[in-house]
Amino acid sequence: MKNFKDSVWKENVDKVVKQIKDQNIKFVRLQFTDINGIIKNVAVSSKNIESIFENGQSFDGSSITGYRPIEESDMVLFPDPTTFAVLPWRPKEKASCRLICDVYTPDNKRFEGDPRYILERALAKAREAGFTYICAPEQEFFIVKENDSALPTPIDLAGYFDFHPGDLTDDLRREIADTAEQFGIEIEISHHEVALGQNEIDFKYDEALVTADRAITMRMITKVVAARNGYLATYMPKPFFGINGSGMHTHQSLWNADVTENMFYDDNPKNGYLSETALHFIGGQLAHGREMCAVLASWPNSYKRLVPGYEAPVYLAWAHKNRSPLIRVPNFGGRKRAARCEIRCPDPAGNPYLQFAVLLAAGLDGIKHKIDPGEPVELNVYEMSYEERKKRGIVSLPESLKEALDEMENSKLMRETLGDVAFENFLREKRKEWDLYRTQVTEWEVKRYIRRL
Repeated sequence: MKNFKDSVWKENVDKVVKQIKDQNIKFVRLQFTDINGIIKNVAVSSKNIESIFENGQSFDGSSITGYRPIEESDMVLFPDPTTFAVLPWRPKEKASCRLICDVYTPDNKRFEGDPRYILERALAKAREAGFTYICAPEQEFFIVKENDSALPTPIDLAGYFDFHPGDLTDDLRREIADTAEQFGIEIEISHHEVALGQNEIDFKYDEALVTADRAITMRMITKVVAARNGYLATYMPKPFFGINGSGMHTHQSLWNADVTENMFYDDNPKNGYLSETALHFIGGQLAHGREMCAVLASWPNSYKRLVPGYEAPVYLAWAHKNRSPLIRVPNFGGRKRAARCEIRCPDPAGNPYLQFAVLLAAGLDGIKHKIDPGEPVELNVYEMSYEERKKRGIVSLPESLKEALDEMENSKLMRETLGDVAFENFLREKRKEWDLYRTQVTEWEVKRYIRRL
């Protein structure tokens, strides 16, 4: 049972219950994610919502990827009232709302493998160290049209920042942005990306749990808007050969406990106004870059994006202006509130709760052990020879999901951050995915080899 003695919780619950009654909402969609970051959903009658807030909604955890085995399948959803939103695409006479949920065991304990809880645990460690973790992802995606006899194709021929009057994707991006704002998500930037059919819509930064909730909400909104217009939106990292893939560059900073001071800022211009805290945070993410890569880029297809030549990072280095290394420090013009770093290897197909949790853990470990990130690399790392990179101590990210999983499996920090349950479940599910991938015979292989060999 949730603690109804908590006055803030009770106030939020009462507010949501009143809104549901005032807007005559008939059904409530309870949402959460599996270990892959796929949104799961169950609709319940709004008549039962007060009871569900107090006692939860039971479900079968064994049917959710990366959760529990069948002999321990009973689990309970408790809605978080702060995530309430009316679904704007439902007609008023059939109004529905959604609530993102926390996952519990039947004995009223948080489920260790709940991705949202894993991020909450990481944030609690940051608070113990005196920090609040703020982040903002740049989620790229493709809008494609499906064909009866062929693979989906991009819906436009535009490029980076292109604008054409009456452009189809411009209208779709506007509809996605307008819909997002009805969920309380403040959109900052919307534009066409480099590749055909590729787009990006960015929302305002916030504390990491709020940001992760918004990230999965944006996925839902984008897919729904595209589908309602007859198209398919995909966050697949590399859907098409020969053009850029979709990344999720994530801007990060640490603030003090009451979020009044940016701990990444320093008045000294020597390090680009970056504090030692920021440098050690970057050092930690570089040091743990290979072992957390499986979480940040969690599908076999992710590693088709992480190759030189398509604006994707491959090498573990950092820089100020240079976009080729893993971590970039944007030019924030000495503005205290804007001091941040941007990590460029995550992709939008992963689980944002897990992604932000491992990013934070790696950064905190860097601060704890005062890990030196080394000198910034302002030269194009892609054009360096192997000997040059070796001399500078620059290593590469894993080249496949298998290599990334092997690195992760030996990581004490990743096990500690995810917890034993999620750590083992993640490795098991992703190795299954890798085995499915590696045993496929592709059209490319047949065309290239069947007559030659």
